Amino acid sequence: MRNLLDFSSGFAIMTTLLTLVLMSVVVVGVRLIFMQTFQRRRERENRQINERLKVLIAAYKVLGGSFTGELAVDPAHLREFAGTDDEASPSERRRRIRDAVEAALSDVVLLGTEEQVRLAAQAANDMVAGKNIETAELVISLRDFIRQALDLTAIPTGITVPNQGPMRVTAGGSSKRGGGSGGKGGGGGGGGGGSASGGIALAGSSQMSETP
Repeated sequence: MRNLLDFSSGFAIMTTLLTLVLMSVVVVGVRLIFMQTFQRRRERENRQINERLKVLIAAYKVLGGSFTGELAVDPAHLREFAGTDDEASPSERRRRIRDAVEAALSDVVLLGTEEQVRLAAQAANDMVAGKNIETAELVISLRDFIRQALDLTAIPTGITVPNQGPMRVTAGGSSKRGGGSGGKGGGGGGGGGGSASGGIALAGSSQMSETP
């Protein structure tokens, strides 16, 4: 550094100043490149987190959209309802619920945590085997995970909410209600809400890091 700071003549002073300016520009440029790279990476991670949350919240609403009525899913396949054209018939409504639950289970298997994947896979296997399934345990896991990812406060332990079951559908195949905000079967309530914003996703990024 002492060799760079040469003030013995005007030319030496000019050379020293130009060297210092060049070094400063290089340092600032490297820093800007690093910051931009880090920012793009963080934005990409936030988008992935938000998309994952949106899919899991949608699955939660399908799997836990009702508190009353029949909470078990009838695994009967469409071919077992051959000749049933009435969309308002109970068998058609059960089929629509079954189809929606199958799609939600597929999403959970793709993007859920290890526990959620295990529960969803077990439910799917039971459906393939022709067994009625209940989604309450999987709904609880989804709700706890979503609330944690959204940095929401814990649900008071004194609150008891009935077990949740699949969202009911109307004759036209639309949901009976726009979406359930969850409760916790056996001790909790509340829902995740809509898709997370970038800031919220950052708050929950540490919990989202585990992959199925």
